Amino acid sequence: MTIAVGETLPEATFKTMTGEGPADVTVDALTSGRTVVLFGVPGAFTPTCDRNHLPGFIEHLDAFKDKGVAEVAVVAVNDMFVMDAWAKHSGGAGKVTFLADGSAEFVRAAGLELDATGFGMGVRSKRFSMLVEDGVVKALNIEDTPGTAEKSGAAALLDQI
Repeated sequence: MTIAVGETLPEATFKTMTGEGPADVTVDALTSGRTVVLFGVPGAFTPTCDRNHLPGFIEHLDAFKDKGVAEVAVVAVNDMFVMDAWAKHSGGAGKVTFLADGSAEFVRAAGLELDATGFGMGVRSKRFSMLVEDGVVKALNIEDTPGTAEKSGAAALLDQI
């Protein structure tokens, strides 16, 4: 079942790359006592993710911060090395937090998994965006098709805050 507004995010552990190497980031550590924007993409470097979805969040980062958002994070079912390379390539490093959900632990627990085996990509994340306050989903936008980033785009979520 897909997570809904008013529900608490499931506990999961992401991987991220730091200056000291790989590190764990739990859902609780990311969201506890904070307002966070979390958006999910089917895959780092994929066309819509790389050219449309992520750039919107980078572009609107200051507007989110002005509305009290402590952190903007992107999650994908990729490994931490791919996510680190994407952070550097995209210009999002140091702006957006890049979270690897390599085994789809989080997206499965939240009901946000996408079966992309028909495209040779295996299990991935649906394209979504959410506003989370102290671990509770306050706004949730899920795209009907993975190739679009309108409902889940930064501008749409910003209008909901």
